[in-house]
Amino acid sequence: MTEQAPSEQLSYEEAREELVDVVRRLEGGGTNLEDSLALWERGEKLAQICQSWLDGAKKRLDAAMATEEDS
Repeated sequence: MTEQAPSEQLSYEEAREELVDVVRRLEGGGTNLEDSLALWERGEKLAQICQSWLDGAKKRLDAAMATEEDS
């Protein structure tokens, strides 16, 4: 696997793009068990990063909509 920026610094788009690559590599097969496990673990972390971004975006949207309703 290539060196990546610390996961906390990945944008949603970067995490999603890397996650797509991880899934593609896992689906393609041809990796040994140890590499497959490492890819799976990385994919889980990337999915968490994406979900965190989406949760944050939803909170911001909810807050903006609540502010608009209060106006």
